[in-house]
Amino acid sequence: MKNVLKVVIVAGVLLAIILAFSSRNGDDNEVTVYSARIESLVKPLLDQFEDETGIKVNLLTGSGDALLSRLQQEGENSPGDVFITVDAGRLQRAKDAELFKAIESPELAAAIPSHLRDVDNQWFGLSLRARPIFYAHDRVDPSELSDYLSLADEKWRGRICVRSSDNVYNQSLVAGMIAHHGEEVTEEWARGLVANFARSPVGGDRDQLHAVANGQCDIAIANTYYFGGLTASDDGNDQATVEALSIHWPAQGEGEQGVHVNVSGIGVLRHTQNEENAIRLIEFLAGPEAQGSYAQRNHEYPVREDAPRSEITQAWGEFEADELPVSELGENNAAAVRLMNRAGWR
Repeated sequence: MKNVLKVVIVAGVLLAIILAFSSRNGDDNEVTVYSARIESLVKPLLDQFEDETGIKVNLLTGSGDALLSRLQQEGENSPGDVFITVDAGRLQRAKDAELFKAIESPELAAAIPSHLRDVDNQWFGLSLRARPIFYAHDRVDPSELSDYLSLADEKWRGRICVRSSDNVYNQSLVAGMIAHHGEEVTEEWARGLVANFARSPVGGDRDQLHAVANGQCDIAIANTYYFGGLTASDDGNDQATVEALSIHWPAQGEGEQGVHVNVSGIGVLRHTQNEENAIRLIEFLAGPEAQGSYAQRNHEYPVREDAPRSEITQAWGEFEADELPVSELGENNAAAVRLMNRAGWR
């Protein structure tokens, strides 16, 4: 009886080892995605990838910061293979936390411009968003607008709306200003901008756009895809806001930095057991069809030039974008946050 018991125990241990080994080595026919993007935006593309390749996609969605914390806690036991998040700041945080691994993909290198991906090939931009100036065209003469620095002029006193310094989009804007102008000039600009606030920062980008339309301020800084969402909306209030606003593309022309742009992006997780599938998924998402599909749904810009844009973004016209490597936005994030605090941007 004792011998039988020993055999059962040994068999159980061996089975546990086999299962653990199998789990650590993943499933050859699946890929697990941790995504900070809204599920309705990414799931159709993931479903299409699954249908075309037969690779099962497991999707876990959540906020970017929560997923970052979860991945750090899970460590080498994480089932995640890729991580999708918004903004270069969060992509850099994931890199700094050593969550990503470098990958080699000639296809991605050819498709995605070098300034829209990590210098070490640890993450890749998937969609591009611009952060221009929106203005009430019945109260602002567009000839008065120029670059971001000009928003610190006293003529805009009490006329500007923008969300808080907690927002990573604003942090990246300031990080880009630091890269171009240095901390001293950027801090002076930030103090002037704060002095021109029409109200204490509250709400998201859509709230800033509505505030301009409602007369609470004359100018707002916001990401274009929020304006695209309002344009595509059937809501009367949204349409009234769209009709009241125009877009100014700042910092255009020779010698200018161009419009501040940022990315949503993706990277292969360091402890992946399905690296081949993970790379295959990223290459799919960077393909012209997927890029065009995503641009149509969320009115962001494709990261590749041969992918079609939505009719809404096409109607806004062309602009010169800042070609600063977006990785610098993440690298300057901590300095930007400290600077914004010193400037009183709350």
